[in-house]
Amino acid sequence: MKAPDLGIKIGFYEHGKRNSITDVKGIKVGHVTLIKGEGKLIPGKGPVRTGITVILPHEGNIFKEKLLANAFVMNGYAKPVGLTQIRELGTIETPIALTNTLSVYTVADALTDYMLEQNEDIGVTTGSVNPVVLECNDSYLNDLRGKHVKKEHVFEAIKKASENFEEGSVGAGTGMGSFEFKGGIGSSSRVVEIEGKKYTVGALVLNNFGKREDLTIAGVPVGWELRDYPGRAKPSKGSIIMILATDAPLTARQLYRLAKRAVVGLARTGGYAYHGSGDIALAFSTAQRIKHYQRGEVEIKMLPDARLNRLFKAAAEATEEAIINSLLQAKTMTGRDSHIRYALPHDKLIEIMKKYGRLEG
Repeated sequence: MKAPDLGIKIGFYEHGKRNSITDVKGIKVGHVTLIKGEGKLIPGKGPVRTGITVILPHEGNIFKEKLLANAFVMNGYAKPVGLTQIRELGTIETPIALTNTLSVYTVADALTDYMLEQNEDIGVTTGSVNPVVLECNDSYLNDLRGKHVKKEHVFEAIKKASENFEEGSVGAGTGMGSFEFKGGIGSSSRVVEIEGKKYTVGALVLNNFGKREDLTIAGVPVGWELRDYPGRAKPSKGSIIMILATDAPLTARQLYRLAKRAVVGLARTGGYAYHGSGDIALAFSTAQRIKHYQRGEVEIKMLPDARLNRLFKAAAEATEEAIINSLLQAKTMTGRDSHIRYALPHDKLIEIMKKYGRLEG
């Protein structure tokens, strides 16, 4: 159940058919969720509450047909792989993977293997490949030291990728917490019209940050109202990964500008980029592909900068709602050492939204 299903309207623009990042045509998302064991933490053994989420940016060979992209780092307490080349060249050439902090390197290796299987020329007649892996720390619920995400899980997530995918306590979001409630994976989209043509902006977040009293939903201080609600847990210092996708023709420079607007959505939910957080936004466009073996001049289309305001607003709104959707769809979970992250209580939330006059229908 997402925010609109509860009568909570976030922002002004309408969302797409699925209210998901996959409203941008060609994008698919796949998860593998790993849950095993309970009770006392045995480092390297369990309990396990983690997973992998993979975003396929288009249905073709992403190495042979790259997409324009860029990234913005709000707070750099993070261990990403692949951002340096994205910032330098302005393209992505592999699927985008999300996981826990200490599994980043296994996942990057697996993504590399996947790309080598798909492209026999890598490292032989052409250069190397730049896997993109982003992370959050799920150690409050998960045995982080165990590095339980394996190569086969990455391949499985890619194989399972679909336009319709679960959100909440799944995939990379399995062990994550947000605003001292259960967090995870969330997604949303917005559709805008620019000069008579409709464009979609989709957001997907890996949500693992926030103090309870900071939580704000559609302008309502929900976290403050729930500050004494049972089950307060260790606050999440960070982090959040925000992925933005659009079918609007934008250059890498413009995508950097779009990525920065994700932080506006983050702030509207009560995100303050506290010390210890890793807040990263990555934006890409599916509107045009850059061929790996391109010869001659490359023609890049772009919207005028003066026409980007609606896309900026859509990016902020989609990110804001994606964060809230991750909370709404996450389920209460008990992890290592009997740590519990409770789900955001829908009944209490509805009462609070009614109190402030922000519930529709």
